[in-house]
Amino acid sequence: MKNIAISACLLGEKCRYDAGDNKNEALLAQLQGHTLIPFCPEDYAFGSPRPTMDLVRSKEVNKAISNKTGQDISLPVIGYANAFFDKHEKIDLYIGKERSPSCGVCSARVYDEKKNLLSENESGLMANEALKRDIPCIDAENFKGIE
Repeated sequence: MKNIAISACLLGEKCRYDAGDNKNEALLAQLQGHTLIPFCPEDYAFGSPRPTMDLVRSKEVNKAISNKTGQDISLPVIGYANAFFDKHEKIDLYIGKERSPSCGVCSARVYDEKKNLLSENESGLMANEALKRDIPCIDAENFKGIE
């Protein structure tokens, strides 16, 4: 049995920016028998529903920028990620929601400060923290099963 950190929206929790979910029954069937540890840094920090955010590269650093206010809202997401991984030290796998600016592993979009697309294969802020800690990470859409 593995300890799997997983984006809460994939479990059916209504924590997306629009207060919806991304429940993935096929993924959940493959994960039966493992310990699933849900996370959602954006819901924790900002609640649901909430304004959307984009990753914006500024001085070689990706920041979460609110599409409503234009403010840098990275710190609450990064703080949540650090606290989550400090609390759950034995994570065998991280499964993120693809294209999420927080949870996406290799599919988050990054823009420049004028909102021109720079990349579509970056890691979100929470996924980046998991990668820094050498936790194996994958986007849900790329998951092929537990080895």
